[in-house]
Amino acid sequence: MKKFFVLCLVLLTASAVIAHPHFRKTTSVKMGDNEVSVSFFTVPANMTHLEGIADGEFVSPGRPSLKVSADLTAGSASIPAGTYLVGAVKEGDGWTMVLYPGELARDEKPDMSKVIKLDSQFNKSAEPADHLVVDIYPGSGKSEGKAVVLIGFGTMWLDGVISDAN
Repeated sequence: MKKFFVLCLVLLTASAVIAHPHFRKTTSVKMGDNEVSVSFFTVPANMTHLEGIADGEFVSPGRPSLKVSADLTAGSASIPAGTYLVGAVKEGDGWTMVLYPGELARDEKPDMSKVIKLDSQFNKSAEPADHLVVDIYPGSGKSEGKAVVLIGFGTMWLDGVISDAN
């Protein structure tokens, strides 16, 4: 009986050491009087899953949500105050970041007429992100001087402009 308990303790300890934790992370920024936050789960990057995505299809790895306390203007996009599911739509060899108002059930498909397309930059990196990365930060390149949401997933990096001013 004592050996059984020792074995259970060893197995429990080993599983805790090699377990793969997933965290709910939230990043918040203040842009003027507007509180903007993004929350997501730190899921592992599954590039095989993304290979099967068809053109025009919506995906949302880690189901990030964006909350804005006041209306934002981002290029041609207007983002009313509210909560959005952050996703991406495949377009040929690239991706466009989109916001879907509210939430979707796990396997529910979005009404694509409701998505807000953001001015986006898509890049591939030789250095993969092992887990989903989502952040709000000052843009660079064609997004210079603007606030963007960044999604890093495997070798794919996508940012979408959420405000014309930082």
